[in-house]
Amino acid sequence: MKTLAFIHNTTTQSAVGDFAPVTSVFSHYELGNTVSPFLLLDHLGPGHLKPTQLRKGVDEHPHRGFETVTIMFKGELEHRDTTGGGGVIYAGDVQWMTAASGIQHKEIFSEAFSKTGGAFEMLQLWVNLPAKDKMTAPRYQSLSNASIPKVALAHEAGYVRVIAGEYADHVGPAQTHTPMQVYDVFIQQGHTVQFPAQSGDTTLIYMRSGRASFQADEEQLEDNHLAVMSSLGEQVEITALRDCSILYLSATPLNEPIYGRGYFVMNTYAEILQAYEDLKNGTFIQPVEQVQ
Repeated sequence: MKTLAFIHNTTTQSAVGDFAPVTSVFSHYELGNTVSPFLLLDHLGPGHLKPTQLRKGVDEHPHRGFETVTIMFKGELEHRDTTGGGGVIYAGDVQWMTAASGIQHKEIFSEAFSKTGGAFEMLQLWVNLPAKDKMTAPRYQSLSNASIPKVALAHEAGYVRVIAGEYADHVGPAQTHTPMQVYDVFIQQGHTVQFPAQSGDTTLIYMRSGRASFQADEEQLEDNHLAVMSSLGEQVEITALRDCSILYLSATPLNEPIYGRGYFVMNTYAEILQAYEDLKNGTFIQPVEQVQ
């Protein structure tokens, strides 16, 4: 069984474009390859959008070398990119965008949601690509709530939504470049649940809300904190001390150099410079692959 290595906590909240509050849960700038292949996690909200005629969000910007995974819990987000990919994602939906060799996109509240306003909450995860895949063609996956298996836990303990990987013989719809599990989890207070993880894997548990403990560990995981589990051992055991809403991540680390600057994550400084050169020269964008 994996044990708790440490709990990472940041109280830093900021705005990203018009999105606020945004909690920067972790990034590779702080934790490096400790969290590989995961690069960054932002928790946007919970917040409330006042009705507006403006299309608020984040204006057009480029990415290269990794993937963005946006998980919607409340509200409606519209994505558009320069190669034609995009659409509106609703509560329960997931958008998995592979920037790879280069994409430019914007993320704004949908027109209908902007007019009515309301509560919003989402997570955005950045997933690194192996060096061999960083300059492949971009890909966009729109994963509807209905397409994501929702597995009921035994004894009415809660549920697991399988976004990527496998849980209890249910396979998530996301196509990934390297092996990983990405679950949206709810555990009822008082229940203990085990999740799959392999020895050597990077395993991270983000507590959106709730409180939990781990096998034989006194330290507890609370709201907006991240548990980094030991690489040794298999499986993770979690006991919910309160009702818990969790993002569970476990994956094979890449064990490759990381060089990130702004919207780009590559392996070397020279590759970052090339990304900026391509932007300047108009050679940044390639056709996107649409995956339903």
